[in-house]
Amino acid sequence: MRIATWNVNSIRTRVGRVVDWLVREDIDVLAMQEIKCKPEQFPAEAFEEAGYELAVHGLNQWNGVAFASRHPMTDVSTSFAGMPGFQKGLEGPDQPQEARALGVTVNEQRLWSLYVPNGRALGDPHYTYKLDWYAALTEHTRAELAANPELALALMGDFNVAPFDADMGDPSFVPGASTHISPAERAAFATLEAAGVSDVVRPLVPEGYTFWDYKALRFPRNEGMRIDFILGSPAFADAVTDAAIHREERKGDAPSDHVPVVVDVELEGDDDDRPMFY
Repeated sequence: MRIATWNVNSIRTRVGRVVDWLVREDIDVLAMQEIKCKPEQFPAEAFEEAGYELAVHGLNQWNGVAFASRHPMTDVSTSFAGMPGFQKGLEGPDQPQEARALGVTVNEQRLWSLYVPNGRALGDPHYTYKLDWYAALTEHTRAELAANPELALALMGDFNVAPFDADMGDPSFVPGASTHISPAERAAFATLEAAGVSDVVRPLVPEGYTFWDYKALRFPRNEGMRIDFILGSPAFADAVTDAAIHREERKGDAPSDHVPVVVDVELEGDDDDRPMFY
């Protein structure tokens, strides 16, 4: 089974690229982020004609998450326990939740498409929101795995953190002055992993970026960052047989600024004969 995550940065703009890639790469399940549309605006027909069913969570032209799957999806959730909300200028516990999380179950695997808040700037309320969001996701993950230690769980998406110095190649991000590389953000990511998940791609693909800004020739200069991840529970990680970062998808006409991250998972009784990644 081939599972992927991709921040598509507007699905209506890039539907042709995404569906073509899904079919060409024989993807079974794709988690998408930043779809930037409501469910009724999602270009569903192109996916359905290619043999995929959809789960979509979007509230407006910002954010938004979705799944495309060749297999049935059940237990659809549009938030996780304790997930905080955000509205500029509003404080307190009753801030509206954004469309940043979508959970589905596929072939007994619990999969999440996650778009972690950007943070905007150190000291910005959105930065506090980002850390609170990480804290809630960590607690949810810990509780899920405590209740079911054998759960094949995967947290997939744009985590908006470069966990290690080698993951940050964009010179505009300055230690002590920029988000994505601050000690608090990196600690939040590490704490999430300590709750029972690990990066299942890095052991197989130790180097490589997943995002390059559109500005300042960042992609031709390879000044990117690694911020898109698939974090799996032990049961999920043990089933991963291969992984890849599809850098070529940053090229061509109207690309997303992110590229797909893909894993092959061997399910019990699976006779998958697709070629390995190289």
